[in-house]
Amino acid sequence: MTVDVGAQLRKGVVEFCVLGLLEREPMYGWQLSDRLVKAGMIASIGTLYPMLSRLRNQGLVTAYDEASASGPVRKYYRLTAEGDAQLETFRLQWGPFAATVHDLVGKDES
Repeated sequence: MTVDVGAQLRKGVVEFCVLGLLEREPMYGWQLSDRLVKAGMIASIGTLYPMLSRLRNQGLVTAYDEASASGPVRKYYRLTAEGDAQLETFRLQWGPFAATVHDLVGKDES
């Protein structure tokens, strides 16, 4: 049985990538999806909306409607204070975690 390592790694961090993008600016779903697909973090927009729903239920993001000059009203997502705190916790743990994993599985380059 072959394990899709990339999928397992993405699964663990993609929600924090969404929080990181929303920390920069509020975004609507298609914007988020485009950025995440281009970065190889999700396969399609279909995986984004269930994730946004979970993040909203956890109180990490909120949504609001905004008129669009180029079409229908768009639902924008933004980070909440709780989401910001969760993202900061992730950042504090990510560096040491990644370094530990590298120490355990990395090859000596000597």
